[in-house]
Amino acid sequence: MRRLIFLLTILCTTTAVFAADVAERVKYKAGISFIYRLYLTDKKGTPYTLDRPSRYLSSRSIDRRKRQHLSIDSTDLPVNPAYIKQIERRGATILGNSRWQNTVLVSLNDSNGIQRYRQLPFVSSCKLVWQAPDSITPTANRHKYQEELEAHFYTEGQPYGKSYEQISTLQGHRLHDIGMQGEGMVIAILDGGFKNVDRIPVFQKMDIRGWQDFVKPQSPTLFAETDHGTKVLSAMASMQPYYYIGTAPKASYWLLRSEDQQTEQEVEEDFWTMAAEFADSVGCDLINSSLGYNEYDQQGMSYKQWQLDGRTAFVSQSASMLARKGIILVNSAGNSGMGPWKKIGVPADADCILTVGAITADEPRHIAPFSSVGPSQDGRIKPDVVAIGSPAFIINGRGAIMQDMGTSFSTPIICGLTACLWQALPFLTAEEIINLVRQSGDNYKHPDNIYGYGLPNFWTAYMTGKLLLKKRDESRKK
Repeated sequence: MRRLIFLLTILCTTTAVFAADVAERVKYKAGISFIYRLYLTDKKGTPYTLDRPSRYLSSRSIDRRKRQHLSIDSTDLPVNPAYIKQIERRGATILGNSRWQNTVLVSLNDSNGIQRYRQLPFVSSCKLVWQAPDSITPTANRHKYQEELEAHFYTEGQPYGKSYEQISTLQGHRLHDIGMQGEGMVIAILDGGFKNVDRIPVFQKMDIRGWQDFVKPQSPTLFAETDHGTKVLSAMASMQPYYYIGTAPKASYWLLRSEDQQTEQEVEEDFWTMAAEFADSVGCDLINSSLGYNEYDQQGMSYKQWQLDGRTAFVSQSASMLARKGIILVNSAGNSGMGPWKKIGVPADADCILTVGAITADEPRHIAPFSSVGPSQDGRIKPDVVAIGSPAFIINGRGAIMQDMGTSFSTPIICGLTACLWQALPFLTAEEIINLVRQSGDNYKHPDNIYGYGLPNFWTAYMTGKLLLKKRDESRKK
């Protein structure tokens, strides 16, 4: 599986269009180059301190931790700038770093040059995570788009339009009815591109706080890359009454590109981590990641199923930290159910996140054949929950409502409603909200590794959360 951005196309309707959009492969112009991840030993001598977090975290990020009674710890401290300078002096191009993992990403033109960095006293180890390919397929290209949604999608008498079924099956509309539509919540979307989001009129109504590209080299514009992120965004943020309403239309969004469409190599785990850390630093409450990995282009980088324990993969180590930072990660389970792999990928194996599988849209609703299964290697239930994704209605990069298949699209349906639930229960922690969503599942009493805890009922989760807070208040009064 070459592209693990979990998108399963409806072949009978889109194959011809897809073929017309694919460009021919061209020689990789940058020539021979390598990217290494340097693991550092410590953060000794750093000018940053735990008692002055405003130097490296936004006030919103700090407040999110305080509200959940979470401490700022050494993993929050930035990488020691003195170490970074010493690495730069030896000629490497620094592409980024991870404060949570205390690593630095460097680019070299000669693999033998890595020995200069292995000898540094503060470098514990080095790992090759990317090697220049011989050729690539150019990905940044614009598509034509339509100014308005097609009139035949107008649904008389149904304000949700085409999205009603995928929201109502989760009882999410009941949260919307009491004013919980994600207002005040900030969601980061980690994806491969957001084609035409800057131009299509329906997306201009959304509260988009900003965007950032973490892939190296960066795209000329992430709005010319794949429309996978466009579709994901639409499932949450759209507000086009009688045509399509998303699951969190009043939330705010950051659009973060971490997926490299041109190669499939382990460095994407570093890009994902840098994007997640950025989301943390600007104060995001939730992260939607319809991304996952298990097989890479370079020999030796791919994972084995016994490594799906939430602690082995670099990206899963990062993902497993998010709840401790007060952030909820909602990640797609993957679309490998019909292939030889079958299992979830990484970071879907991470601990204390919501991993989302896909079920069919028509009743009786069954698991989608392509939806990846669990468990994690250490025996945790995966996926955690499921939602409609076979197919789901979305809005694509041409500004059209369409149906598409994949856990990529069941994931934002869950993510948006989780944001609405947290808006309604702001004094609960990320971990408590995650547990409420699981407990509301229709398979909670007998979870399995196909449906997980099942189809959540967000109204039940809300009522259970209110009861939890009431009992907590009564206990404090005593």
